Amino acid sequence: MPLKGFDVPASQTTPNCGGDADSGIDSWSVFVKAFRQHTSPLQQPWRDLFGPLRSGTSDALMVVGQLGQSLDGRIATESGHSKYINGPAGLDHLHRIRALVDAVVIGVGTALADDPQLTVRRVTGPQPARVIIDPKGRLPASARVFNDDGVRRIVLTAPGARCALPPGVEVVALAATDGRIAPASILAALADRGLRRLLIEGGAHTVSAFLNAGCLDRLHVIVAPIILGSGRGGFVLPPIERADQAMRVTTHAHQLDDEVVFDLDLSAQRVPVGAAKKST
Repeated sequence: MPLKGFDVPASQTTPNCGGDADSGIDSWSVFVKAFRQHTSPLQQPWRDLFGPLRSGTSDALMVVGQLGQSLDGRIATESGHSKYINGPAGLDHLHRIRALVDAVVIGVGTALADDPQLTVRRVTGPQPARVIIDPKGRLPASARVFNDDGVRRIVLTAPGARCALPPGVEVVALAATDGRIAPASILAALADRGLRRLLIEGGAHTVSAFLNAGCLDRLHVIVAPIILGSGRGGFVLPPIERADQAMRVTTHAHQLDDEVVFDLDLSAQRVPVGAAKKST
């Protein structure tokens, strides 16, 4: 059922938008190829949801953030457990985004807590480069993101940080302030290395930092039909005094089985990388 006040394309309520049924695999493979060719027209049922990720409007980059959360805005329990708040349809959606981008970016906190692979496993598509923001060189060489599977692996760290990394991992030193690397610096460094369509996957602090810095073109929030009641929130932003100061953006909702993807268009507040400060 369409959500009042939001645009829910009918094509996104079909089963193919969740798992990869036989007919869905073929249509998705065709879509991925057309998406990456840039000149080919995009077809449903994927066009409405993923078409906006094809290119940005502020500069040569397209930066999309992603969060999966409960109905009450939690991304994990109080203990930090989060596998899996989202169901199969939400996880498929995340893997589809991975298949469309050049690189997946996460913070070291998420890498340490979840030890993710950051690969495309649930759907068909090419594997993105894996990028970890690790200013202090905390991530061990045994982390699964460093698996040597032929995909680029990049660590963004602060100058002088000691990183004990496996062979083949690229290390990029960027200026840090109070132990944090500015999102604009990260985007510029990845763009310089040919990575221009980027997924900022987590965790909450990393996605929130990019949102607050005006460094996201889109944000996909996948809401699962569960209530945790307590736990860790999805956004960590500076406090506001009044409700009318809240961030308001153009939003479209897409039904994926029993989950909902809220697609936030942040292009109006996106700061071009060339015009942004490289450190804050």
